[in-house]
Amino acid sequence: MKISGLQKLTLLDYPEKAACTIFTCGCNFRCPFCHNASLVTHTEDAGKLAEEELMAFLEKRRGILDGVCITGGEPLLWDDLDCLLAKIKELGYLIKLDTNGSSPKRLKELAQKGLIDYVAMDIKNARERYGETIGIPGYDTSAVEQSAKWLLEGHLPYEFRTTIVREFHKKEDISRIGEWLLGQKNTIFRSSKTRKT
Repeated sequence: MKISGLQKLTLLDYPEKAACTIFTCGCNFRCPFCHNASLVTHTEDAGKLAEEELMAFLEKRRGILDGVCITGGEPLLWDDLDCLLAKIKELGYLIKLDTNGSSPKRLKELAQKGLIDYVAMDIKNARERYGETIGIPGYDTSAVEQSAKWLLEGHLPYEFRTTIVREFHKKEDISRIGEWLLGQKNTIFRSSKTRKT
């Protein structure tokens, strides 16, 4: 798999943990407000960090860092993500996965293998406006709904988070998200000022 970057320390991304963040490239969504758009649209330039270099860094930080965050792009698009996570787990790290929730089967597989410890799932908008918000008109939200339902069942510690963008989110959309995720433990709403597209 292609590793596009490494943030060597974060005290914010993994709740109550000192961690680093690994960035993967590629995504199946096209959100106009994406904060990591270069990882989505310039995948040919990705793969700048060799896995051997990453593992050497993680080996040196054992006992200093508690966890590793895997983000993107959408990490679950990579078929060999399992192999990387297994190597990280062998070093004793906790793993947090950031996902858009579009691959519920892969999410469950990684959890069942014991390769992830915490999930942060992006909820892009109310279901009725999902396609518009992710740049894919008519998008079928059933996969995202499956992932959310599975997390709500309590299989892993998790959080849902939504980036609020003036052009895409109204007060009623936030209410609909709340109704959809009724019973959730953690939902984070972040505001973002963006240009109109």
